Amino acid sequence: MRYFILIICLVLLTSLSGHEKPSPFLEDILQEFPNVRDLTLIENEAFFTAQSPLGEVSVIMVSRKIRNKWRKPEITSFSGSHSDLEPFLSSNGRQLYFASNRPLSSDSSKVKDYDLWMVQRDDSKSKWSHPINLGAPVNTEHHEFYPSLTQEGTLYFTSDGPDSKGKDDIFYSTRTGNNFGPPISLSDSINTPGYEFNAFIAPDESYLLFSGYNREDGLGSGDLYISFRKADKTWTEAENLGPDFNSKYMDYCPFVDTKSQMLYFTSRRSNVKFKAGGFTSAKTLLKELNKPSNGQSRLFQAHFKIQE
Repeated sequence: MRYFILIICLVLLTSLSGHEKPSPFLEDILQEFPNVRDLTLIENEAFFTAQSPLGEVSVIMVSRKIRNKWRKPEITSFSGSHSDLEPFLSSNGRQLYFASNRPLSSDSSKVKDYDLWMVQRDDSKSKWSHPINLGAPVNTEHHEFYPSLTQEGTLYFTSDGPDSKGKDDIFYSTRTGNNFGPPISLSDSINTPGYEFNAFIAPDESYLLFSGYNREDGLGSGDLYISFRKADKTWTEAENLGPDFNSKYMDYCPFVDTKSQMLYFTSRRSNVKFKAGGFTSAKTLLKELNKPSNGQSRLFQAHFKIQE
């Protein structure tokens, strides 16, 4: 076992207290989108979802870093015609998994519940393939969301199916050849009768970050939690990441770039305020309304290091 679980939890919670506050990510090029969320990135590519305020439109975008500068996002080749969201890049960057309600067949125009899909390519300069539905037993007549994979290919995702312990649960499915085995709901250390969703699994499967909604120890409507995998493959009781990450608003969709030790997540936090004297011009009003933290879904980043 690489970690003594009790020690690592204490070290993590101690080291995260008092660190710098999360800061907006790519605010200069993402500010024009009403809602942005669920980031995944590798090297010089960042994929995220752009949505309308109420989510009727949901499209997966990509921004590329050229000469050390992130460029204006574009719609990915496989998105834009259906409701797509929650991209996740494999560690080699050759597969991208996502959730979508698109029809199972290109000959059909009938949308369905949300399934997990995948596109693939030979390298970062190649074109993506046509989307491939992951099929049963992962996908069902119920909703499947937010894929995340380990280095060995174990798939973690969210489902609201009848095997859930609550409203939404986090499941995992082990890869068997080119397919995935029957999904298994995670233990009561993580899943509750409420909502657990948006899980990021560490590449080595040592820890799990996820969103919990309206929990008793929550700081807002939704918070980020962490659980550690023990030597016997069970999970420690999930811990709230605390006020340095979570706010009184909705915090969700975690993703960790383990190379840079940076946590990215979505938040609806707001620091929009009425200032003394109010507003006397449209310019000052718009400046306040268009702050990076204005209650709309925005991407944030913060250093995230787990000590061995």
